[in-house]
Amino acid sequence: MAAKVRDLTEAWTALATRPRSQLLVALPLSLWALVWVGGQFVEGGARWSPLDVVRSVTGRFGAPDPGWLAAVTAWLREPEHQQLLGWVAVCAGLLWAATSERAQVPALAGWLVLMVAGEGIGYGPAVLRAGCALVGFVTLLALLSVPNRGRMIVRRVRLLPRDVLRAGVMAAALSLMVPLLAPGLALARLLRPYLTRPARPDPSRPGVAVTGDRAPARGVIPPPRIEGHPPQATAGSPGRHGRGRVEMSE
Repeated sequence: MAAKVRDLTEAWTALATRPRSQLLVALPLSLWALVWVGGQFVEGGARWSPLDVVRSVTGRFGAPDPGWLAAVTAWLREPEHQQLLGWVAVCAGLLWAATSERAQVPALAGWLVLMVAGEGIGYGPAVLRAGCALVGFVTLLALLSVPNRGRMIVRRVRLLPRDVLRAGVMAAALSLMVPLLAPGLALARLLRPYLTRPARPDPSRPGVAVTGDRAPARGVIPPPRIEGHPPQATAGSPGRHGRGRVEMSE
């Protein structure tokens, strides 16, 4: 259980610490997807579509309904486009499967593609196809990785079952958290003044670990160093060049 919570924490940290340029795109898309998904659970929400969200926002500001929105909706809902939009939803699931901690753009693109498909075939069929595509792709890779179970990776790149499952869970978590990104960041900003952070170690104080190749261990105070005097060899220690041993003086 603790490992699952840690994985979700890592996923949220990676989602929230993306580059600023991606946040400028991710935040509006997160709100759009959140309202679309949330609209399916209110009265009459089953008929909501992504473009209905746009119409609702523009209507609240008194803007007239653009004619191209109705034209796009009518074109996507034509019967001859239903099969094509079904494959578009599958592509959304594959984009989710391509998401990782270092590559989160596919998750955003997957939601955008999913909303295009949802405008034509509806929320339920679009999400079902995308979810099945994600789970099916990860399951296929997991089955292909079974023969490599227990093998060591030396020269070739291989599929390992544990790594495949972990990458699949991380991809699903990063993709499903996209609608929660905007409210999550808003809540984190609201709680920031009330949170107590742990004290940071002071590298200038002795006994505290510092960064670097020769950082002393935590709690260990290094011996004083005298400038201009080389370190003296102690009895029984190897010589400066590793030759012989220093004789003990009486």
